Amino acid sequence: MPKHRFITTAEALKEDFKGRTNYWLVHTEVCEAKDLQICRAVLPAGEGHNFHTHPELEEVIYVLEGEVEQWVETEKRLLKVGEVAHIPKGMVHATFNPSSKDAVILAVLSPAAYAGPFAVDVSGEEPWKSIR
Repeated sequence: MPKHRFITTAEALKEDFKGRTNYWLVHTEVCEAKDLQICRAVLPAGEGHNFHTHPELEEVIYVLEGEVEQWVETEKRLLKVGEVAHIPKGMVHATFNPSSKDAVILAVLSPAAYAGPFAVDVSGEEPWKSIR
């Protein structure tokens, strides 16, 4: 795939993942980014990304449409359009759409290149499996 300087949704790396659709707009497979990844994720009603951690990635989640139930460790907030959650690397977090409409978020992660796993699912471990 050629590397882009300007990226449309059609040129994004589309990923259907666990009940949601991710559009990787800035990703090493799409452009020459070395320090950033940007993903526009559509979370259908009742869906989300269960408790996980990114061992080597810092993340910001920005709500574009709808609202999301955002967890950072054991703290929960309902984020609305224009609101942000910052997740330091290695910190457990989760994002759920509790509404009856799609929610759309923009996830910004850094760095673009890393040695370890992208995400580690901890949703089956305590306290995460019984916190929600």
